[in-house]
Amino acid sequence: MIEILEVKSKKELTKFIDFPHDLYSNDPNYVPMLFMEQEALLNEKKSPFFLHSTATYYLAYKDGKIVGRIAAILNKNHISFTGRNEGFFGFFDVINDYEVAKSLLDRAELWLKEKGVTKVMGPANFSTNETVGLLVDNFETPPYIMNTYNFSYYQDILEKYGFVKQTDLLCYKMVTADMPVDIMEFGEKLEKRLAERGIIIRKLNMKHYKKEIESFLPVYNASWSENTGFVPMTDAEIKQIAKDLKAVVDPDFIYFAIKDSKVIGVSLTIPNVNEIQKNVKRGRLLPFGLFKILFGLKKIKTVRILALGTLKEYRRLGIDVCFYVRNMKTAKEKNIIEAEASWILEHNEMMNRALEHINGKVYRKYRIYEKAVA
Repeated sequence: MIEILEVKSKKELTKFIDFPHDLYSNDPNYVPMLFMEQEALLNEKKSPFFLHSTATYYLAYKDGKIVGRIAAILNKNHISFTGRNEGFFGFFDVINDYEVAKSLLDRAELWLKEKGVTKVMGPANFSTNETVGLLVDNFETPPYIMNTYNFSYYQDILEKYGFVKQTDLLCYKMVTADMPVDIMEFGEKLEKRLAERGIIIRKLNMKHYKKEIESFLPVYNASWSENTGFVPMTDAEIKQIAKDLKAVVDPDFIYFAIKDSKVIGVSLTIPNVNEIQKNVKRGRLLPFGLFKILFGLKKIKTVRILALGTLKEYRRLGIDVCFYVRNMKTAKEKNIIEAEASWILEHNEMMNRALEHINGKVYRKYRIYEKAVA
């Protein structure tokens, strides 16, 4: 017998967070999310998401055992920004049992229908500003930081249920040892030409971290506004992310493009903490997880180029190429062996060309699905 129960207590929320640890317990590529971060994100009393939107969580039980979970998400900022009555589903994990998955999806869709939603998209946790997309290609290696992971059968389940592809999100791999010298030289020459036009690229100043992050937000919201499923970030949300990342950011990997004292482009690259986090049992920092992360930070050999963009009127000047070349040059200097640039919308021709130009190779894909609410 399958039973779907709404999460209503702190104890049930803990079960909701912990279920994936049991589901993927024998998968060497699974990386547990830190419990502290997940609880802060999902707890409506702590998460800035709930200042403007709402969500509900469900657990699936079969014969008294938890066998799945899902969140139904009404992102009111997304509806306001796009003018479309679209809802999201997310935090979707389930055993390989279609009837269990269908029961979870049915319940989430019903909740969204009751809220007036006409289309559901996902998976997204809670929007494209957080972890998003279903892994559909390359299950052989662990995900990079702030990227999702799932079993391959999820795709069959969602498509059987009636979800269809909306768009694919591409992940590019760039190996520092394979970066040609001429590309490095090209980037440096391009940056000098930009300087002649009054555009300067500089690193993050950690002494003014809060102010620097505040200048990041307007460019982020403007640069990504045309992306599928985009929701503008609020001040509270960017501050939360900045707080979460401060302990691991490397200012040598965060860049601003400046024109007339105005930030016109940003690039955010972070160490791939998943190299360490995959060994943090059930995502608990205590008693030993914190030491694993702190002592492991200097040993990280990969980074993720998480966000990179420029204001629309400056997009054809090559600032994006300069950002990418700077990233790879810095990676070489720090003995980083590999970078992942992710994610890039499959139809973003300009950004895809820029990555191909510097020898980036698509090696992994995530997918956003959509379905009309029945």
